[in-house]
Amino acid sequence: MSWLKYFIASNEPGAPPPSMRVRCVSFIIALVAIAMIFFFSFYQVNYHWDWSAIYKYRQKFIQGWFTTVVISVAALGLSVCFGLFFALGQRSRFLPFRYFSKLYVEVVRGTPLLVQILIFFYVVAHAFGVSNRYVVGVLTLSFFSGAYISEIIRAGIESVGKSQLESAKAIGLTRVQTYRYIVFPQALRQTLPPLAGQFVSLIKDSSLLSIISISEFTLNAQEVNSYTFSTLESYLPLAAGYLILTLPISLWTRHLEQRHKYET
Repeated sequence: MSWLKYFIASNEPGAPPPSMRVRCVSFIIALVAIAMIFFFSFYQVNYHWDWSAIYKYRQKFIQGWFTTVVISVAALGLSVCFGLFFALGQRSRFLPFRYFSKLYVEVVRGTPLLVQILIFFYVVAHAFGVSNRYVVGVLTLSFFSGAYISEIIRAGIESVGKSQLESAKAIGLTRVQTYRYIVFPQALRQTLPPLAGQFVSLIKDSSLLSIISISEFTLNAQEVNSYTFSTLESYLPLAAGYLILTLPISLWTRHLEQRHKYET
């Protein structure tokens, strides 16, 4: 079994990484193992597949998937803005704004997203005269995810040592310049992994917008299931569609991690 040593990665500092061939073979082995587990599981169920009924509603899946893409992209951009704004708010010297930011984070993180969607749509949006359910859905997702992103960014900012902040002040950098050149570059490296996880969660959380009848991917899959009574055939494309959205984010953030990686 001496060949097994080729598949063992070394954790020693400075050790060369496994060759591309070894990594590809290892990936294929893992992929085949997962495929065999699912194949065996579905085979034991003895389920009779009927994709013909689902194929008739392919346009509904495509429309729902693109709606989810638009909602997710808009919510991702807004949530980053909210997160950065309230992360800086929690460090603000203006105490009412600081406590408002802290209350926002704790209330949003401490209550279910489903309840927030219902309250935003039927109470807050109605009070402000906003009737577009898509706008309300994007804003609700942004506020919800923004609270988590705020804590991620705050933790990244506070991970920068005080000695570096004092050094920046000593060489005459302003507060804006300190954040621009000292704090944010280092905080970015620390926050990339949790930010990637939060972005992925936001995309999947968009499925809850079906509760207010937004025709996104999940609601359309539920409707197709109710038309055809083909449960697995309706929800397997749903899982694949979300994977297509979330996997590039994970790969992109891993690339950014390697790009901004440096010794401390």
